[in-house]
Amino acid sequence: MPPQAAKALTELGERLALARLRRKQSQRAWAQRLGVSVPTLASMERGEPGVSMGVYATALWIIGRAGALPDLADPQQDLGALEADVRAAAQERQLRSRRGRAARAAKDQA
Repeated sequence: MPPQAAKALTELGERLALARLRRKQSQRAWAQRLGVSVPTLASMERGEPGVSMGVYATALWIIGRAGALPDLADPQQDLGALEADVRAAAQERQLRSRRGRAARAAKDQA
């Protein structure tokens, strides 16, 4: 796992633990709400990557933040894909320009 992804999971786990503590709820109570064991909840709160996405999503739902999940993969924020689209458009523009010049040159020779 890339270090940046591991760090993000650790931060998410810490923030979920803080949210639970601010609500003055025990690990046992949250584990029951999540439908997991207390050790799994503890793993989630440490940001361990082996915990299922469903557990993280349910924890976010408990704190009223599940609606933010789709934004994590918002196509408008996918910079790699956007850059690829821009490169493809630039290449297409260059290709059309070359074809246009070649067509004009052929017409001038005729």
